Amino acid sequence: MRILAVDDQPLILKSIEKKLAKAGYELDLADNGMKAISAYEANRPDIVILDLEMPGTNGFAVIEHIRNVKEDDIPIIVMSGNDDENVVVDTFKLGVNDYIQKPVGLNELLARVQRQLQQKVESKDFKSDATSQMLQKNLIGVVIPCYNEEERLRTNEFTSFVKNNLGYHLCFVNDGSTDKTLEVLNELSRGREDQISVYNCVKNGGKAEAVRQGVLHLAKDKQLDYIGFLDADLSTNFQDFDDLAKTISGSEFKIVSGSRIARMGADIHKEGARAIISKTINKIIQTILGMPFRDTQCGAKIMTKDVIEKVFEKKFYTKWLFDVEIFLRMKKVYGAEKAKSYLCEQPLKRWVHEDGSKLSMKDSFKILGQLFQLAVQYR
Repeated sequence: MRILAVDDQPLILKSIEKKLAKAGYELDLADNGMKAISAYEANRPDIVILDLEMPGTNGFAVIEHIRNVKEDDIPIIVMSGNDDENVVVDTFKLGVNDYIQKPVGLNELLARVQRQLQQKVESKDFKSDATSQMLQKNLIGVVIPCYNEEERLRTNEFTSFVKNNLGYHLCFVNDGSTDKTLEVLNELSRGREDQISVYNCVKNGGKAEAVRQGVLHLAKDKQLDYIGFLDADLSTNFQDFDDLAKTISGSEFKIVSGSRIARMGADIHKEGARAIISKTINKIIQTILGMPFRDTQCGAKIMTKDVIEKVFEKKFYTKWLFDVEIFLRMKKVYGAEKAKSYLCEQPLKRWVHEDGSKLSMKDSFKILGQLFQLAVQYR
């Protein structure tokens, strides 16, 4: 049987194609409404899986063409991140058979397809997947800066995450490593290029520049809805990062930043001396920012793409305090009050200081001088 799958995000289409082709279906793919109508006319499918929000001709126009112009009653499944009740009701009024809200597992999608086609749900189509792969509501690019991470890069955790979360693209930035980090990253990406890429900086420029280059690189990918960054040691885990993504989605925030501030029920661990220095630095940062942020330096942040051209276009002045500079630039662009409304600090459920951190105690003291530099530069 033939399926027409329509979505403006190639990563989503490839994931659907792989899963449903494995179950024995033939697929036609379209990344916009006009192509969908052309594919329908050229090769009438047995069922249509359709996104609603696409540039140009949207999903509603496709439904209108099939139901009213062609008067065709083939099953139509809408699969969308739009959870507006009125939109859901409107699609059913137009004659769709099912409405699936993202995020959704590929196993569930397959079962719904088989149900609409009045086919038996075969266990053989599902038993190979211990955990259902999820199609996310939004596509998210994550920059992961790496400098001499050969020994401590948790490759299994990265591969497991992208396998089960199909809306993420991880971009590892090799920051001029002198060990075999680049080789490890290239091997990690091999065969997973749709979800893992490597951006190589020949010379070491520091974490700030590595993150900036990676963010600018991912911003060119039109299918990504949000872009963030995460430390290579996974001191902030993917579950917490996904919580940041859920917060920014559908909100008015432009940046959601993780916070390692200890709270009841959270698993937050720091070294004793480092914790004291961190509190001192945070107090100074709050004074410079004029904002009540308690932890600007957490290495987990996610942002809307419109922020990137305003905040990441120019190099950062400091090596370790670029997080502070991001907030200072937001304040400069939008004004203090507006910037506060666009920024969200979200406590993490888990954060652990990992051995091998590139930030030494000596560097921590250097930060005080860099804070003075920022106070002057952004006054």
